[in-house]
Amino acid sequence: MKTSVIGFPRVGTLRELKFASEKYFRKETGAEELLKEARRLRKTHWTVQKEAGIDYIPCNDFSFYDTVLDTAVLLGIVPKRYQELNLSALDTYFAMARGYQGESGDVKALAMKKWFNTNYHYIVPEAEDDTKIALVGEKLWEEYEEAKALGIETKPVLTGPYTLLKLCRYTGSKTAEDFTDAVIAAYQQVLEKCAAHRIMWLQLDEPALVRDLSKEDIALFHKIYENVLPCKKTVRILLQTYFGDVRDNYKDLTELPFDGIGLDFIEGKETVHLIEKYGFPKDKLLFAGLVNGKNIWRNHYDRTLNQLQQLTGKGIQTVLSTSCSLLHVPYTVKHETKLSEKYLDYFAFAEEKLSELRELSGFAENPSYTQESAYKKNSALFAADRDCKNAAVKKRLSEVTEKDYVRLPKRSERQQLQKETFHLPQFPTTTIGSFPQTKDVKQNRAAFRKGEITEQEYTAFNKKKIAECIKKQEEIGLDVLVHGEYERNDMVEYFGEALGGFLFTEKAWVQSYGTRCVKPPVIWGDVYREKPMTVAWSVYAQSLTDKVMKGMLTGPVTILNWSFPREDISIKESISQIALAIRDEVLDLEANGIRMIQIDEAALREKLPLRRSDWDTEYLDFAIPAFRLTHSGVRPETQIHTHMCYSEFTDIIPAIDAMDADVITFEASRSDLQILSALRENHFETEVGPGVYDIHSPRVPSVEEIVQVLEKMLTQIEPDKLWVNPDCGLKTRGIPETQASLINMVQAAKQIRVAHSK
Repeated sequence: MKTSVIGFPRVGTLRELKFASEKYFRKETGAEELLKEARRLRKTHWTVQKEAGIDYIPCNDFSFYDTVLDTAVLLGIVPKRYQELNLSALDTYFAMARGYQGESGDVKALAMKKWFNTNYHYIVPEAEDDTKIALVGEKLWEEYEEAKALGIETKPVLTGPYTLLKLCRYTGSKTAEDFTDAVIAAYQQVLEKCAAHRIMWLQLDEPALVRDLSKEDIALFHKIYENVLPCKKTVRILLQTYFGDVRDNYKDLTELPFDGIGLDFIEGKETVHLIEKYGFPKDKLLFAGLVNGKNIWRNHYDRTLNQLQQLTGKGIQTVLSTSCSLLHVPYTVKHETKLSEKYLDYFAFAEEKLSELRELSGFAENPSYTQESAYKKNSALFAADRDCKNAAVKKRLSEVTEKDYVRLPKRSERQQLQKETFHLPQFPTTTIGSFPQTKDVKQNRAAFRKGEITEQEYTAFNKKKIAECIKKQEEIGLDVLVHGEYERNDMVEYFGEALGGFLFTEKAWVQSYGTRCVKPPVIWGDVYREKPMTVAWSVYAQSLTDKVMKGMLTGPVTILNWSFPREDISIKESISQIALAIRDEVLDLEANGIRMIQIDEAALREKLPLRRSDWDTEYLDFAIPAFRLTHSGVRPETQIHTHMCYSEFTDIIPAIDAMDADVITFEASRSDLQILSALRENHFETEVGPGVYDIHSPRVPSVEEIVQVLEKMLTQIEPDKLWVNPDCGLKTRGIPETQASLINMVQAAKQIRVAHSK
C-alpha cells in the first residue's frame, strides 16, 4: 500500500528557518544566505521522507511565512500599498506578512487568523476591487524542479481555489463571486503549467469543504472545478481535505473527475459513514487520513489496520495518508534526551509518523503482520496501563455543583463597584501581559535550567527586570500595570510545568506563525495544582507600585488547546480538571492582595467545531462554564480580565459575554476592527479593549493613528466600557519599538480623554 504526506514541518528540526529569517530581518545577512538555508531545509525534508519510503512526497509546502500568503503572491493578489513600496519580491512578501516601516513607506501587515481549528496562523489574502488575479509566480515549479534535480519525485501542494476564495478578504465593493472567473482562469494556468513540467500529481488543499456548506457554496465549488479540471491533461489531481468530514458535498466530490480524494478519518466524524452510505469510486484513489497529523501519540496499529481492511475489502484503491499536514506536530523525538523511554515510547512526532506510515503500509499487505515485532510492540504499548489517573482529582471534579459556575452579584453591579474601588481614569490604559523577552532574560532562564546559577540568582535577576519594567510603565503613564512575565518561557508551558499531570519536551517546537514557534506541553495524566504558581511574583510586583498590578494567568481552555491533549479521556474532563487548578490560583492571588486578575483565553475559538451544529454540545456548553469556574469564587470588587487573539470572534460574541468576565481585550488591529459592530449588535456587557495596534509587526503606530482607531471604537462602544491596550502580549517585540508604541498609545488615550471629557 502506498503512503502520502499532506505537508511537512518547514522550520527545521531545530528551528533553523526561524533563526535564518530573523537574521535577515535584523539585516545581519542578505537574501542569498536566507535562500540558501531554505534550499538546504527543503532538501533535508524531502530526503527524510524519501528515505522513510513515502510514495507521495509534498513540495511547495515550504514557506518563509505562510503557504496561503504564498498562493496569494503566486496569483498576484498583492494590495497596491505593498507594491508601491517598490521593494524586492522577498521584502514585499515580508511586508505583507509583518508590515513595513522604513525609507520606502509605512504599511501595516495583512490580517492574520487561526488556521481552522489549529494554533497555526495564516495570513489573510486581501483583494481590492482592481486586483488582477492571474498566475504571475514561479515558486511551485521552481521547488518541484529543485526536488526533481535531487532525484525526488514530489507532488506540489497548493491552496485550492475554493478555499482561497472563502478565506480571502474583499476590501471594496466586489465579492468572491466577482473574482471567481479570474481565479478559475489562474488555476487553469496552474494546471497547464504543471502539465508542461510533466508533474504527475498536484495536491489542491480544500479544508474549507469541511465547514457547513450552503447551496451557494456548493454551486461555487462546482463552477470552479467544472471549469478547472478539464485543463488537467496528464496531471492527476488530488483534492485534499482535512480537519473534518465533507458530509455536505461528498457525492459531488466523488462524481467530479478528480483522480484522488483525501479524506480525514481522525477528525472526520462522518467519513466512515459517508463511504458506507455512498461508496467510493473504483477509478479514484482514496487518500485515507488515518495517521494523526495534529497530535503526538503513537498510532494504534490494530485500529488503523482494521479500518484499512474495511476500505480495501470494498475494493477501494487506498493510499495511507496523514490526516493533515505534519506542520502541526514537532519534527522528531530524537532530540528528547531528558524524558524516559516510559514516556517517549508513546510519542510520534513528524519523523516518527513517517515510520508509522511505512510500517502500516507493509502490514496492510502482509497477511501475517500480527507476527511482526513492530506490530507486537505497538499492541503491547496500548495494552499497558499508562499510570496517568489521580483519584483525588476525579473526586474533586465529581463534587463540583452548578452554583460553582455562577459568580454573584451580576456583572453590572460588579462593574459599578469596581469603578468606585479602582478610581481609574476614563479609557484606562494597560498592556496584555508580557514585555520583551530580551537576550539576557533568555540567557538567565537557560542558565538556571542548566544548573549554572542558583535559584536565588535566577530570582534576583527576574526581580530586577520586574522592577525595571514597572518603573518604565510608570514613566510611560500606563494606568494598570503588569509585571512583565520574565519568569515565563511560554504562557502555557510555564503553567504546565507548575501543574501535576504535564510532561515537557526540550526541542519539540511547532510553528505558530512566521518565525514564531511554540513548545506545547503534553497532558499525560489527570491535572492538579501542586503549589501556587504566580503568587510570589505578583505580590512582589505589587509591592513596587501604588498602581494596580494585574495578576496574569492562562485559562483552562487555552492551556488545553495549546497542549497536546490526552486521547483516553474527553476534552471536557481535561478542561474541567485544569479549571479547578486555575481556580485555586485565582483565589490565592486574591487572598494575597491582587485585586485585578487576567485569565487569558487566547485560544477559546481555536477548538470550536468547524460546523455550527456542533458548537454548543461539543464545545461551548463546557468550555464557557469551565472559564466561569475559574473565577466564580472571587469577591465582587476583584476585577476579572480575559484576553483573546487572532481568531474570528464575531459569531460567538454571546458565548464570550457568557464567560462573565468584567473586562476582555481582543485582537482587533489587523482585522480593521471588524469585531466592533458585532459587539454592539449583541449588546455586549463586558468592558472591552479591542487592540489599538498590532504587536506582531515591528512598526510603531503614531499617536494620530491610535487616536483615529479609538474614535472608530467609540462609534460602537460606550465610553465607560472602553479600555486602551495593544492587541497582544509584547514578548516577541524589541524594547525600543515597544516603548515608542506604548508612549504613543498613552498619549492617544490622553487626547481622547480631553476630546470626550464628561
